[in-house]
Amino acid sequence: MTGVLVTGGTGKTGSALVELLRGSGVPVRVASRHPSAGDPDAVRFDWADPATHPAALRGVDRVFLVPPVNTVDPMPLVGPFLAEAQRLGVRRVVLLGSAIVLPNAPSALELAARVRARPGWVVLRASGFMQNFLSPHPVGERIRRYGEIRTAAGDGRVGWIDARDIAAAASALLADPGVEPSDQRDHLLTGPKAMSLQEVAAIITSHTGRPVRVVAIGTGEQAANYRAAGASAEFAAAIAAVEDGIRAGREDQVSTAVLDLTGRPPRTFAEFVQEHATQWAGTGMPER
Repeated sequence: MTGVLVTGGTGKTGSALVELLRGSGVPVRVASRHPSAGDPDAVRFDWADPATHPAALRGVDRVFLVPPVNTVDPMPLVGPFLAEAQRLGVRRVVLLGSAIVLPNAPSALELAARVRARPGWVVLRASGFMQNFLSPHPVGERIRRYGEIRTAAGDGRVGWIDARDIAAAASALLADPGVEPSDQRDHLLTGPKAMSLQEVAAIITSHTGRPVRVVAIGTGEQAANYRAAGASAEFAAAIAAVEDGIRAGREDQVSTAVLDLTGRPPRTFAEFVQEHATQWAGTGMPER
């Protein structure tokens, strides 16, 4: 077959991409650790089990690549996968990278550079996900339960983007096998406006009636919060340290890439909140 292998096919971006591609009549192979028994195009895929990789790749000519999460060093797992994709003649890989680079994680930069080096292979550097403000993400769960956002980012701004807009950009690059991509091999994906967490909290409050406050904490406390949510100590420290960069203004950036690739502007945060307003209903549980 020719078609698209979507790794992370049941995740926030992957599931939206699968829906878009199937809606356009594109054959899709949905790869995940727990494939749906009811989907004939679902296949088991686990980064920690390289034996699952060749079967997932066999017969497809395009790949949406979601690297392993919760790690600062994806290359030992992804490198052999990319080599196998190249050997099998995969002509287009679209990597879901990040605009927000983890400190002390050169492997992620190495991965992006390796993808960019291949003709027809493309990196999408996505900004922070709007979906992070929804449960079950730890930030969204804290908003739902306690009406607060704890942050070490100060009033730093991020160009928050809806995962569905990332999927739309990926679809534009993957849907039509007859269209060759431009020479541009790297796209910064953001929402239409960079916003601080104070602005985020104000929009949720105004559109849902649920008061949300921002509580300033230190980077060490934030790392402890991520460890408590299940992250490794190394990864928790890295993602907490990202907030130092946000506070310093390093993530205050906005691009037109979603519009350029899809022909429509990305969703605003207010639109996102209106669509998901009921998900911020509080439980009234006191903080312990």
